[in-house]
Amino acid sequence: MATDELAQKLQRRLLLEESGPEPASAPGGEEAAAGWASGPAGQEEEEGRSSMLASADSELGAKLSRRQDINEGMAQPRQAKVFNPYTEFKEFSRRQIKDMEQMFRLYDSGKDGYIDLMELKLMMEKLGAPQTHLGLKNMIKEVDEDFDGKLSFREFLLIFHKAAAGELEEDSGLMTLAKLSEIDVSTEGVKGAKNFFEAKVQALSSASKFEAEIKAEQDERKREEEEKKHRRAAFRELKSAFSQ
Repeated sequence: MATDELAQKLQRRLLLEESGPEPASAPGGEEAAAGWASGPAGQEEEEGRSSMLASADSELGAKLSRRQDINEGMAQPRQAKVFNPYTEFKEFSRRQIKDMEQMFRLYDSGKDGYIDLMELKLMMEKLGAPQTHLGLKNMIKEVDEDFDGKLSFREFLLIFHKAAAGELEEDSGLMTLAKLSEIDVSTEGVKGAKNFFEAKVQALSSASKFEAEIKAEQDERKREEEEKKHRRAAFRELKSAFSQ
């Protein structure tokens, strides 16, 4: 992908170098045309073209330099930040986050990983709390960190984070969403601890519960696998009995 981008930059650079100012045709012959080209408009065009060339040179040079450093092992390719809801929103249990994710996917009708304005509108209507167009835009704006006008899953979790932390107005659309979602967002972390030792105890308790939830999920998967094996074995026995 980086190679394609560099090829596009080189092609753009060549086109800029090869493109010269178009010959001007104006009444009065070549002298008038030359006078027009050397006037303020012609100078501005030439300066703009020079600026574009300089910008392309600088950008292309930086890309080529970084690509060379990566190839020689002197630099690492930039890694996209991976969002982990379980580590970022530690105040919620795994079950709570899974419930929120299920709810998010339910209303992400476009299956593009976002809840846009119309999907949020439908969501609030199904929850029994329809909002005005302006109200919906304000709801998104309150947690829209990247200003794209829609809710990512992380921004969706921020709604419940703010609700649990008491950072939402009681009559706001987001608080209404949090209350009607039937997801318990009571805090489970170290918020509200009276002292350091109490906070440590709560943190340890939260970690233990997190591990217990993981183990419970693993046990549930094992139980389901065992049930499948038993069903398959029973089916084979039944099939064998009929084939005799």
